[in-house]
Amino acid sequence: MTDTGTRIPAVRTRAASPGAAAVRPSARERGTRLLAALFLAPTVVGIVVFTVVPIVGSVVLSLFHWNVIDAPGFAGTANYREIFSDSTVLVSFRNTLVFMVFAVAAQLLIALGLALTLNGRMPAWLRSVFRSAFFFPLVLSAASISVVMKYLFNQDFGVVNWLIGLFGLAPVPWLTSEHGAMATVVIVYVWQQFGFSFLLFVGGLNNIPKEIHEAAALDGATGLRKHLAVTLPLLSPTLLVASVVGIINALQVFEQPYVLTDGGPGDSTRTVVMVIYEKAFEQLRFGEASAVGVLLFVLIMAVTALQFRLSRRFVHYQ
Repeated sequence: MTDTGTRIPAVRTRAASPGAAAVRPSARERGTRLLAALFLAPTVVGIVVFTVVPIVGSVVLSLFHWNVIDAPGFAGTANYREIFSDSTVLVSFRNTLVFMVFAVAAQLLIALGLALTLNGRMPAWLRSVFRSAFFFPLVLSAASISVVMKYLFNQDFGVVNWLIGLFGLAPVPWLTSEHGAMATVVIVYVWQQFGFSFLLFVGGLNNIPKEIHEAAALDGATGLRKHLAVTLPLLSPTLLVASVVGIINALQVFEQPYVLTDGGPGDSTRTVVMVIYEKAFEQLRFGEASAVGVLLFVLIMAVTALQFRLSRRFVHYQ
C-alpha cells in the first residue's frame, strides 16, 4: 500500500550554463590577464608609436608638398609621378637591388661556411674565441668602420693596395671606379654583417640531432654529400630567417655607401635610403622623400612575401 497522504515536494534545479566559468573568470585568472597585459603594454605601445604611426605618417606626407618652412600643400600623386621620372631615384633602386643580391649571397655563404667549419672537431675554448671574433664587428658603429675602411682601401696610400703591390700588381681604384666602389661597399658591409647570420647558423647546426648525421654516415654520406642531403634541408628554416633579415637590412643600407663613396663615382653606389636622406634633409622635399620611402617599404614587403611563398618548396621542418 502507498501512502497517498504524504507528498514529496518537487525540487527545482537550474542547469549550469556551459559557458558560466568562461563568462565569470576567477580573481586569479583576472589577475593573470592583467599582469600579461601590463607586460605586453610597453611592446605594443612601442610598436604603435615607433612603427605604425611613422608608416601612416609617411604615407600621408607623401601626398603633400612640404619643405618645413611653408605650410604643407596637397599634391595627390604628383610626388610619385616625379620620382618615377627622376633618373637618380631609378638608378638608386637599381643599385640597391644589385647590392642586395651580392651582399646577401656573400653574407650567407661566408657565414654558413664558417659555421660548418666551427661545428667540426675543435676545442671548446677555440670555438668560443672564433664566435666572439666573428660577431664583434656587428656591435661596432657602421660609420666608424666605414671611416677606417675608407683609409684602408684608398688607392694611393691604403694598406690594401700596399699588400697588392707586394705581389707586383698595380693599385686597384677601389673607391674611384664604378665597379670597384660597389665591390668595396659590398666587402665592408658583409664584413660587418655576416656575424649575425653566423650565429644563426651555429644555433641551427646545434639543434640538428647527432643521430641523423650518424645515420647518414652509416648510409655512406660524407663530406659535401652529407651537407647537401642532410645538413642543408634540416637547416632550411634557419636559412630562411637569415635570408629574410639579410635582405631587409641590405635594402636599407646607408652608412657604408654614404661614408665610403658618398654615392659616387657618379651615382654608381647611391642607394634608396641615401636618396631619401638627400631629398628630405638636403633639398627639404619631404613629400618626395616620403614617397620614395613608401616605395621602398612596398618593395621590402613584396620581396619578403615572395621569400615566404617560395619557402614552401625548400624549407623543411622537423
